[in-house]
Amino acid sequence: MARIRRELFPGEVLFRQGDPAGCAWLVESGEVELHAGTGGSARLQGVFGAGELIGELAQLDGAPYRATAVARSDAVLLAIDADQFAERIAASDPIVHALVDSLRTRVRALQEALPRGTPLPLEDQPCDDPEDRAGIEKIRFEAQLREALDTGTLEVHYQPIHDLQAGRIGGYEALVRWKHEALGQVSPADFIRLAEETSLIVPLGEYVLDRAIDVLRGLHRLHGEAVPSVAVNLSARQLVQPGMARQVVARATRAGLPRGALKLEVTESRMLDYGPVAAVMQHCRAHGVPFALDDFGTGYSNLTHLHELEFEYVKVDQAFCRHMLDSRRAMAIVEAIIAMAHGIGAQVIMEGVETREQLAELRRMGVRHAQGWLIGKAQPPEAVLAARPDAFTL
Repeated sequence: MARIRRELFPGEVLFRQGDPAGCAWLVESGEVELHAGTGGSARLQGVFGAGELIGELAQLDGAPYRATAVARSDAVLLAIDADQFAERIAASDPIVHALVDSLRTRVRALQEALPRGTPLPLEDQPCDDPEDRAGIEKIRFEAQLREALDTGTLEVHYQPIHDLQAGRIGGYEALVRWKHEALGQVSPADFIRLAEETSLIVPLGEYVLDRAIDVLRGLHRLHGEAVPSVAVNLSARQLVQPGMARQVVARATRAGLPRGALKLEVTESRMLDYGPVAAVMQHCRAHGVPFALDDFGTGYSNLTHLHELEFEYVKVDQAFCRHMLDSRRAMAIVEAIIAMAHGIGAQVIMEGVETREQLAELRRMGVRHAQGWLIGKAQPPEAVLAARPDAFTL
């Protein structure tokens, strides 16, 4: 993989015709020329500006670059790894997959049939179609997310969770944040959804896990065995990656954390493959890492998960808490969820708690943990380490 970001001065070569195709490139700023042919026979084939993609056809078949790319002005480019294309194509409809293969083979056959010395037709063309433009922007967004992971510019904040029985902050949930240089604060729903579509979700999870464990080390030094827990969200896809469970356990062991200090919240946007997930959960649980089912009651977080997998905690989606005081139906659903969770031996964490009236009802129903803006918003690591969990009262 090439460097994720390249800066070029006017006249600098990005790649040469015949070079192995290491990656495609997305122009962030400036202009890049493509020249086909060699020496005096080289011809200008096009000029590409911000938002244009070059070298992508070579990524589809692994052939060398068919042109030379030279910066026309100061330029900044983002590398687009071949895996990004491969993952998208592999996950596409089989018909789309077949069409891509057919077009790729046909274009290369036409190029090979040209007389020797003929400048090759330009394989990269500026795109003006709105749908093509949306696809390019998605590729660009993904490359920028890869860069943010590579440079460590994603932030992890921690939202407190109130232990109603102990009357203190019992733990935190680690939440990743991305402040984009152009877009500002990007919604986690947007970039996590993008990461879940590709293998990026795996390094993203490891990134958050490492930072959460760093905070847990600090909390352990401050509070000893009474350390508040930190919960990290991992999708089932991350959990079943080869070696992931061992990595989680090894990280917690190296940090010298008490059992239960690190928790894992299983998030899922698709159906689970229960066998491998159950095996991973059993291994982690045996080493003191408990699990919570996140966002229960919405999407794919459903009753089958509770039937097939053992969770120590059930996190109820915030939508139910938000409406339980003004809707008898919502209150009945909340009471049923709490009774069901307690019936299978799981503790309930209610998300979205914003008022004291909601908190009072949760106490009445025997809920142990509450999370939401009434308890506190997500805080940077330094604020968490400076806080006194036992001084919190509601």
